[in-house]
Amino acid sequence: MSDDKAQQAAQIAAAIRQVLGDSLGYLYPAALRVAIRTGIPDHLAAGPLTTGQLAEATGLHAPFLYRVLRFLATRGVFREDDTGAFHLTPAAQVLRSDVPYSVRTTALLLTDEMYWKSAERLEDTVREGTTAFNKIFGAPLFDYLNTHEESARIFHTGIADLSTIEQGRVADSYAFPEEGTVVDVGGGPGGFLRTILTKNPGLRGVLYEQAQVLEQHILDAPEIAGRWETAEGDFFETTPTGGDLYLLKRVLHDWSDEDCLRILRACRKGMDAGAKLLIVDCVVPRGNDPDPGKLYDIAMMTIFDGMERTEAEFDRLLTATGFRLVRIVPTNGPVSIVEAMPV
Repeated sequence: MSDDKAQQAAQIAAAIRQVLGDSLGYLYPAALRVAIRTGIPDHLAAGPLTTGQLAEATGLHAPFLYRVLRFLATRGVFREDDTGAFHLTPAAQVLRSDVPYSVRTTALLLTDEMYWKSAERLEDTVREGTTAFNKIFGAPLFDYLNTHEESARIFHTGIADLSTIEQGRVADSYAFPEEGTVVDVGGGPGGFLRTILTKNPGLRGVLYEQAQVLEQHILDAPEIAGRWETAEGDFFETTPTGGDLYLLKRVLHDWSDEDCLRILRACRKGMDAGAKLLIVDCVVPRGNDPDPGKLYDIAMMTIFDGMERTEAEFDRLLTATGFRLVRIVPTNGPVSIVEAMPV
Protein backbone atom coordinates (compact mmCIF):
# COMPACT_ATOMS: atom_id res chain seq x y z
CA MET A 1 0.00 0.00 0.00
CA SER A 2 1.35 3.43 -0.94
CA ASP A 3 2.03 6.05 1.71
CA ASP A 4 -0.89 8.17 0.44
CA LYS A 5 -3.30 5.26 0.62
CA ALA A 6 -2.05 4.27 4.07
CA GLN A 7 -2.52 7.85 5.31
CA GLN A 8 -6.02 7.96 3.81
CA ALA A 9 -6.91 4.64 5.46
CA ALA A 10 -5.65 5.89 8.82
CA GLN A 11 -7.71 9.08 8.49
CA ILE A 12 -10.84 7.08 7.68
CA ALA A 13 -10.25 4.76 10.63
CA ALA A 14 -9.77 7.74 12.96
CA ALA A 15 -12.93 9.39 11.61
CA ILE A 16 -14.93 6.20 12.20
CA ARG A 17 -13.68 5.98 15.79
CA GLN A 18 -14.58 9.61 16.38
CA VAL A 19 -18.09 9.36 14.95
CA LEU A 20 -18.93 6.12 16.72
CA GLY A 21 -17.53 7.48 19.97
CA ASP A 22 -19.52 10.68 19.59
CA SER A 23 -22.64 8.61 18.88
CA LEU A 24 -22.33 7.16 22.38
CA GLY A 25 -21.44 10.51 23.92
CA TYR A 26 -24.70 10.61 25.88
CA LEU A 27 -23.30 7.90 28.15
CA TYR A 28 -20.80 10.33 29.69
CA PRO A 29 -23.36 12.70 31.28
CA ALA A 30 -25.40 9.64 32.31
CA ALA A 31 -22.41 8.18 34.13
CA LEU A 32 -21.45 11.57 35.53
CA ARG A 33 -24.93 11.99 36.96
CA VAL A 34 -24.69 8.61 38.70
CA ALA A 35 -21.47 9.61 40.40
CA ILE A 36 -22.83 12.99 41.48
CA ARG A 37 -26.20 11.81 42.75
CA THR A 38 -24.64 9.00 44.78
CA GLY A 39 -22.04 11.30 46.32
CA ILE A 40 -18.93 9.49 45.08
CA PRO A 41 -16.77 12.67 45.06
CA ASP A 42 -17.71 13.38 48.67
CA HIS A 43 -16.94 9.80 49.73
CA LEU A 44 -13.46 10.09 48.18
CA ALA A 45 -12.65 13.40 49.87
CA ALA A 46 -10.77 11.70 52.70
CA GLY A 47 -8.75 9.48 50.37
CA PRO A 48 -8.95 6.73 47.74
CA LEU A 49 -11.45 3.88 48.11
CA THR A 50 -12.17 0.69 46.22
CA THR A 51 -15.52 0.20 44.52
CA GLY A 52 -16.31 -2.39 47.18
CA GLN A 53 -15.87 0.24 49.88
CA LEU A 54 -17.82 2.80 47.86
CA ALA A 55 -20.62 0.33 47.20
CA GLU A 56 -20.89 -0.43 50.91
CA ALA A 57 -21.12 3.30 51.67
CA THR A 58 -23.65 4.08 48.94
CA GLY A 59 -25.72 0.91 48.57
CA LEU A 60 -24.70 0.52 44.93
CA HIS A 61 -23.80 -2.66 43.03
CA ALA A 62 -19.99 -2.85 43.23
CA PRO A 63 -19.19 -4.46 39.83
CA PHE A 64 -21.46 -2.04 37.96
CA LEU A 65 -20.15 0.94 39.93
CA TYR A 66 -16.60 -0.10 39.01
CA ARG A 67 -17.48 -0.05 35.31
CA VAL A 68 -18.98 3.43 35.60
CA LEU A 69 -15.99 4.84 37.49
CA ARG A 70 -13.53 3.16 35.10
CA PHE A 71 -15.33 4.88 32.21
CA LEU A 72 -15.34 8.27 33.97
CA ALA A 73 -11.62 7.89 34.63
CA THR A 74 -11.05 7.86 30.86
CA ARG A 75 -12.41 11.41 30.83
CA GLY A 76 -10.29 12.60 33.75
CA VAL A 77 -13.08 12.29 36.34
CA PHE A 78 -11.51 10.03 39.02
CA ARG A 79 -8.30 8.02 38.67
CA GLU A 80 -7.85 4.31 39.29
CA ASP A 81 -4.56 3.16 40.80
CA ASP A 82 -2.82 -0.21 40.53
CA THR A 83 -4.66 -1.55 43.57
CA GLY A 84 -8.10 -0.84 42.04
CA ALA A 85 -8.84 2.11 44.31
CA PHE A 86 -10.24 5.35 42.89
CA HIS A 87 -8.86 8.81 43.62
CA LEU A 88 -10.24 12.31 43.20
CA THR A 89 -8.93 14.33 40.25
CA PRO A 90 -9.34 18.09 39.73
CA ALA A 91 -12.49 17.38 37.68
CA ALA A 92 -13.89 15.22 40.48
CA GLN A 93 -12.93 17.77 43.15
CA VAL A 94 -15.27 20.37 41.68
CA LEU A 95 -18.14 17.88 42.03
CA ARG A 96 -17.82 17.72 45.82
CA SER A 97 -20.65 19.36 47.74
CA ASP A 98 -18.40 20.95 50.36
CA VAL A 99 -16.01 23.09 48.31
CA PRO A 100 -16.66 26.77 47.50
CA TYR A 101 -16.00 26.25 43.78
CA SER A 102 -18.36 23.29 43.43
CA VAL A 103 -20.29 22.87 40.18
CA ARG A 104 -22.22 19.90 41.56
CA THR A 105 -25.63 21.53 41.45
CA THR A 106 -25.01 23.00 38.00
CA ALA A 107 -23.95 19.62 36.64
CA LEU A 108 -27.09 18.07 38.13
CA LEU A 109 -29.17 20.73 36.39
CA LEU A 110 -27.47 20.23 33.02
CA THR A 111 -28.05 16.47 33.24
CA ASP A 112 -31.64 16.81 34.47
CA GLU A 113 -34.54 15.55 32.39
CA MET A 114 -35.42 19.14 31.49
CA TYR A 115 -32.29 19.22 29.33
CA TRP A 116 -32.02 15.48 28.65
CA LYS A 117 -35.49 14.97 27.20
CA SER A 118 -35.33 18.23 25.27
CA ALA A 119 -32.01 17.26 23.70
CA GLU A 120 -33.56 13.97 22.60
CA ARG A 121 -35.98 16.00 20.49
CA LEU A 122 -33.33 18.25 18.92
CA GLU A 123 -34.33 17.13 15.43
CA ASP A 124 -37.88 18.39 16.03
CA THR A 125 -36.44 21.69 17.29
CA VAL A 126 -34.32 22.09 14.16
CA ARG A 127 -37.21 21.18 11.85
CA GLU A 128 -39.71 23.51 13.49
CA GLY A 129 -37.44 26.37 14.50
CA THR A 130 -38.62 26.38 18.10
CA THR A 131 -37.71 24.44 21.22
CA ALA A 132 -39.40 21.09 21.79
CA PHE A 133 -39.39 21.75 25.56
CA ASN A 134 -42.85 23.30 25.44
CA LYS A 135 -44.39 20.18 23.86
CA ILE A 136 -42.55 17.77 26.15
CA PHE A 137 -43.35 19.53 29.42
CA GLY A 138 -46.56 21.33 28.45
CA ALA A 139 -45.37 24.91 28.91
CA PRO A 140 -42.38 27.19 28.25
CA LEU A 141 -39.56 26.68 30.73
CA PHE A 142 -40.21 29.60 33.06
CA ASP A 143 -43.96 28.90 33.16
CA TYR A 144 -43.18 25.25 33.87
CA LEU A 145 -40.88 26.19 36.74
CA ASN A 146 -43.61 28.35 38.29
CA THR A 147 -45.75 25.24 38.80
CA HIS A 148 -43.08 22.58 39.51
CA GLU A 149 -41.34 23.36 42.78
CA GLU A 150 -38.62 20.68 42.66
CA SER A 151 -37.66 21.48 39.07
CA ALA A 152 -37.55 25.18 39.97
CA ARG A 153 -35.26 24.44 42.92
CA ILE A 154 -32.90 22.42 40.71
CA PHE A 155 -32.87 25.11 38.03
CA HIS A 156 -32.41 28.17 40.22
CA THR A 157 -29.85 26.50 42.50
CA GLY A 158 -27.78 25.31 39.53
CA ILE A 159 -27.86 28.71 37.83
CA ALA A 160 -27.12 30.58 41.06
CA ASP A 161 -24.11 28.38 41.85
CA LEU A 162 -22.74 28.86 38.33
CA SER A 163 -23.19 32.61 38.69
CA THR A 164 -21.39 32.58 42.05
CA ILE A 165 -18.36 30.94 40.46
CA GLU A 166 -18.08 33.35 37.56
CA GLN A 167 -19.33 36.70 38.91
CA GLY A 168 -16.10 37.67 40.69
CA ARG A 169 -14.04 37.13 37.54
CA VAL A 170 -16.53 39.11 35.50
CA ALA A 171 -16.56 41.99 37.98
CA ASP A 172 -12.76 42.06 37.98
CA SER A 173 -12.66 42.28 34.18
CA TYR A 174 -14.36 45.67 33.88
CA ALA A 175 -13.22 49.08 35.17
CA PHE A 176 -16.33 50.22 37.01
CA PRO A 177 -16.68 53.94 37.80
CA GLU A 178 -15.73 55.16 41.26
CA GLU A 179 -19.28 56.37 41.92
CA GLY A 180 -22.74 56.18 40.44
CA THR A 181 -25.73 53.85 40.34
CA VAL A 182 -25.71 50.35 38.87
CA VAL A 183 -29.06 48.87 37.80
CA ASP A 184 -28.99 45.07 37.56
CA VAL A 185 -31.85 44.21 35.20
CA GLY A 186 -33.14 40.67 35.71
CA GLY A 187 -30.36 40.14 38.23
CA GLY A 188 -31.89 37.17 40.05
CA PRO A 189 -31.20 37.15 43.79
CA GLY A 190 -28.53 39.83 43.37
CA GLY A 191 -25.26 37.93 43.65
CA PHE A 192 -23.57 39.78 40.80
CA LEU A 193 -24.73 43.18 42.06
CA ARG A 194 -23.53 42.31 45.56
CA THR A 195 -20.11 41.40 44.17
CA ILE A 196 -19.86 44.65 42.21
CA LEU A 197 -20.87 46.80 45.17
CA THR A 198 -18.45 44.97 47.46
CA LYS A 199 -15.55 45.53 45.06
CA ASN A 200 -16.53 49.16 44.34
CA PRO A 201 -17.47 50.92 47.61
CA GLY A 202 -18.38 54.19 45.88
CA LEU A 203 -21.22 52.64 43.88
CA ARG A 204 -24.89 52.24 44.70
CA GLY A 205 -27.10 49.53 43.22
CA VAL A 206 -30.66 48.69 42.21
CA LEU A 207 -31.78 45.08 41.79
CA TYR A 208 -34.63 45.00 39.29
CA GLU A 209 -36.62 41.76 39.24
CA GLN A 210 -40.03 40.14 39.62
CA ALA A 211 -41.56 40.14 43.09
CA GLN A 212 -41.12 36.40 43.74
CA VAL A 213 -37.42 36.63 42.88
CA LEU A 214 -36.83 39.71 45.03
CA GLU A 215 -38.18 37.78 48.01
CA GLN A 216 -35.04 35.62 47.78
CA HIS A 217 -32.48 38.43 47.36
CA ILE A 218 -29.07 38.15 49.06
CA LEU A 219 -28.19 41.83 49.36
CA ASP A 220 -28.45 42.00 53.16
CA ALA A 221 -24.70 42.11 53.68
CA PRO A 222 -22.90 44.50 56.07
CA GLU A 223 -20.24 45.43 53.52
CA ILE A 224 -22.85 46.99 51.21
CA ALA A 225 -25.35 48.20 53.79
CA GLY A 226 -27.20 51.36 52.78
CA ARG A 227 -26.01 51.23 49.17
CA TRP A 228 -28.70 49.12 47.53
CA GLU A 229 -32.41 48.94 46.91
CA THR A 230 -34.78 46.64 45.05
CA ALA A 231 -37.30 47.53 42.36
CA GLU A 232 -40.09 45.30 41.13
CA GLY A 233 -41.14 45.19 37.48
CA ASP A 234 -41.21 43.52 34.08
CA PHE A 235 -38.07 44.03 32.01
CA PHE A 236 -40.07 43.57 28.82
CA GLU A 237 -41.93 46.79 29.61
CA THR A 238 -39.76 49.14 31.63
CA THR A 239 -36.61 49.55 33.72
CA PRO A 240 -35.72 51.95 36.55
CA THR A 241 -34.61 55.41 35.47
CA GLY A 242 -31.58 57.40 36.53
CA GLY A 243 -28.93 54.68 36.51
CA ASP A 244 -25.39 55.25 35.30
CA LEU A 245 -24.71 51.63 34.40
CA TYR A 246 -27.28 49.01 33.39
CA LEU A 247 -26.46 45.30 33.56
CA LEU A 248 -27.93 42.37 31.65
CA LYS A 249 -25.99 39.35 32.88
CA ARG A 250 -26.92 36.08 31.19
CA VAL A 251 -30.34 37.49 30.35
CA LEU A 252 -30.46 37.99 26.59
CA HIS A 253 -29.28 34.47 25.77
CA ASP A 254 -32.52 33.15 27.30
CA TRP A 255 -34.67 34.92 24.73
CA SER A 256 -35.42 35.13 21.03
CA ASP A 257 -34.34 38.16 18.99
CA GLU A 258 -37.89 39.52 19.16
CA ASP A 259 -37.94 39.31 22.96
CA CYS A 260 -34.42 40.74 23.22
CA LEU A 261 -35.54 43.77 21.23
CA ARG A 262 -38.30 44.33 23.79
CA ILE A 263 -35.84 44.06 26.70
CA LEU A 264 -33.33 46.40 25.09
CA ARG A 265 -36.00 48.97 24.22
CA ALA A 266 -37.18 48.92 27.83
CA CYS A 267 -33.60 49.51 28.98
CA ARG A 268 -33.15 52.33 26.48
CA LYS A 269 -36.30 54.08 27.76
CA GLY A 270 -34.91 54.11 31.28
CA MET A 271 -31.42 55.30 30.38
CA ASP A 272 -30.07 58.81 30.13
CA ALA A 273 -27.80 59.71 27.21
CA GLY A 274 -24.57 59.24 29.17
CA ALA A 275 -25.47 55.89 30.73
CA LYS A 276 -23.84 52.63 29.68
CA LEU A 277 -25.26 49.16 29.10
CA LEU A 278 -23.23 46.04 29.90
CA ILE A 279 -24.42 42.76 28.39
CA VAL A 280 -22.70 39.76 29.97
CA ASP A 281 -23.08 36.71 27.73
CA CYS A 282 -21.03 34.43 25.54
CA VAL A 283 -19.87 36.04 22.30
CA VAL A 284 -19.58 33.25 19.75
CA PRO A 285 -16.42 33.52 17.63
CA ARG A 286 -16.14 32.77 13.92
CA GLY A 287 -14.35 29.68 12.65
CA ASN A 288 -14.37 25.96 13.38
CA ASP A 289 -12.47 25.86 16.66
CA PRO A 290 -14.28 24.56 19.75
CA ASP A 291 -15.69 27.27 21.99
CA PRO A 292 -17.95 27.11 25.08
CA GLY A 293 -20.39 29.51 23.41
CA LYS A 294 -21.03 27.07 20.57
CA LEU A 295 -21.78 24.29 23.05
CA TYR A 296 -24.00 26.45 25.26
CA ASP A 297 -25.83 27.67 22.17
CA ILE A 298 -27.12 24.16 21.47
CA ALA A 299 -28.15 23.80 25.11
CA MET A 300 -30.08 27.08 24.85
CA MET A 301 -31.78 25.84 21.70
CA THR A 302 -33.07 22.73 23.45
CA ILE A 303 -34.93 24.41 26.32
CA PHE A 304 -35.39 28.07 25.35
CA ASP A 305 -36.01 29.96 22.16
CA GLY A 306 -32.82 31.78 23.08
CA MET A 307 -29.30 31.62 21.71
CA GLU A 308 -25.68 32.59 22.23
CA ARG A 309 -24.82 35.36 19.78
CA THR A 310 -21.94 36.60 17.67
CA GLU A 311 -20.61 40.15 17.80
CA ALA A 312 -22.50 40.94 14.60
CA GLU A 313 -25.76 39.62 16.07
CA PHE A 314 -25.35 41.73 19.20
CA ASP A 315 -24.57 44.73 17.02
CA ARG A 316 -27.80 44.28 15.04
CA LEU A 317 -29.91 44.06 18.19
CA LEU A 318 -28.27 47.10 19.73
CA THR A 319 -28.50 49.22 16.57
CA ALA A 320 -32.20 48.38 16.22
CA THR A 321 -32.93 49.59 19.75
CA GLY A 322 -31.06 52.90 19.86
CA PHE A 323 -27.64 51.78 21.05
CA ARG A 324 -24.17 51.57 19.57
CA LEU A 325 -21.76 48.78 20.41
CA VAL A 326 -18.66 50.36 21.99
CA ARG A 327 -16.42 47.37 22.64
CA ILE A 328 -16.29 43.77 23.80
CA VAL A 329 -14.33 43.07 26.97
CA PRO A 330 -13.16 39.47 27.48
CA THR A 331 -13.27 37.88 30.93
CA ASN A 332 -11.40 34.98 32.48
CA GLY A 333 -14.24 32.64 31.60
CA PRO A 334 -16.72 31.73 28.84
CA VAL A 335 -18.62 35.04 28.90
CA SER A 336 -17.63 38.46 27.62
CA ILE A 337 -18.86 41.96 28.45
CA VAL A 338 -20.56 43.75 25.55
CA GLU A 339 -20.42 47.48 26.32
CA ALA A 340 -22.97 49.72 24.61
CA MET A 341 -24.22 53.31 24.87
CA PRO A 342 -27.36 55.10 23.72
CA VAL A 343 -27.07 56.77 20.34
